[in-house]
Amino acid sequence: MSSDLEVEPDGATVEALGELSKARETVERARGHLYAFHQLIGTADFTLGDAADHLAEAGHRAWAEELQRELVGRNVLPGRWTYQVVEEFDDLYYEAFRRLEQRVRDDLAGGRRHLYEARLKEQRRSKGRPGHEATPDEVGS
Repeated sequence: MSSDLEVEPDGATVEALGELSKARETVERARGHLYAFHQLIGTADFTLGDAADHLAEAGHRAWAEELQRELVGRNVLPGRWTYQVVEEFDDLYYEAFRRLEQRVRDDLAGGRRHLYEARLKEQRRSKGRPGHEATPDEVGS
């Protein structure tokens, strides 16, 4: 697995790398949702505790105790709170995905990202028009 960095990857390789990039972006979004889930469940758990306290204060001690006993601090999966789900995802899937995607990019594209999108930009932009510069260095030139 060695790449000749002097040679631009062919169209099929760039397209494949584009799909790999899209998959990575999708995994990043999923990871963000997982972290949002983690934070939302944590917030819900503390709010549930507050609700139980207020029920007790309002004279509904039996309901308050049942909420505390059955739901406050409960695992979301067998033996796991959400932070453990996040950690397992990161350790078992996310890091492996990230490392392998980087190795493929290093080998086939010299580590460059978004080659597919860069080619699309060249095809779709109106060269010479304001707002269609190829790079930030061309702005105002």
